[in-house]
Amino acid sequence: MMAAQKELYDAIVIGAGIQGCFTAYHLAKHSRRVLLLEQFFLPHSRGSSHGQSRIIRRAYPEDFYTEMMAECYRIWAQLQHEAGTQLYRQTGLLLLGMKENPELKTIQATLSRHGVEHQYLPSEELKQRFPNIQLARGEVGLLDKSGGVLYADKALRVLQDAIRQLGGIVHDGEKVMEIKPGLPIVVKTTSSSYQARSLIITAGPWTNRLLRPLGLELPLQTLRINVCYWKEKAPGSYSVSQAFPCFLGLGLSLAPHHIYGLPSREYPGLVKGALPLQTWGHGFKLSPIVGKILYELSMKLTPSYDLTPFRISRFPSLGKAHL
Repeated sequence: MMAAQKELYDAIVIGAGIQGCFTAYHLAKHSRRVLLLEQFFLPHSRGSSHGQSRIIRRAYPEDFYTEMMAECYRIWAQLQHEAGTQLYRQTGLLLLGMKENPELKTIQATLSRHGVEHQYLPSEELKQRFPNIQLARGEVGLLDKSGGVLYADKALRVLQDAIRQLGGIVHDGEKVMEIKPGLPIVVKTTSSSYQARSLIITAGPWTNRLLRPLGLELPLQTLRINVCYWKEKAPGSYSVSQAFPCFLGLGLSLAPHHIYGLPSREYPGLVKGALPLQTWGHGFKLSPIVGKILYELSMKLTPSYDLTPFRISRFPSLGKAHL
């Protein structure tokens, strides 16, 4: 008897973090046969998509991020509606900096160009509006009113459920052991072997481990981010229910790095914060568009956005990387 022919997927996605999940979601949404592979059992905390909360915002110095975030908000809202589960809470994002801070000025100009609702808060108004924030002399504020909190763990569960409901396949606890390029591509795991017309790797810090056997290496650096929680001095005054916003300090005089934080909610009485911000690129909030672009590229469609700012060639020296 002839062996049964294996199913040929339109795409296999390796890595079920937020980027991989949104990629598989867009593929399944467009009736593509998609397999999402994850080496760990879900849910897990080994990658960068775990935890209860992330900041969402349109306040960026770069026009392309602010432009992309407009559609990200729409997709997040659509997913929230489809799931019937709250995934986003608007709190506003308060940016803090000295009046002459060039980054603050650039962000304000970007918000204005894109018609994003925001408010500039001079020092005195800032003190009156947020009396429980200790400010340095001369600090001002810029409030991105669309900013808020994404419920990260909940969003991952909703996406994985949506992928299955749309006909996609999710296999967790299945580590990829070998990738064989060709037509079709063959992916061997600890459990089985699969075939697909295209392959998308969203494996985070494990990416180069998968690429090296193929003769590829990207200039990636894995970073550990320390997330801290501070006890509220006045219980309840820094909570979402008291309209305390997410915040981002742009090179404050009291600290050399950007500091960001979220209002108390995750753990009652504790405010979440971390630094430095610039090491936590912008993955979670932008993942709806990243997933959409990866879907488009994998299906040989024209990308919805100009990808020039994200090309590998933007790095002045790739070191060992060769593409």
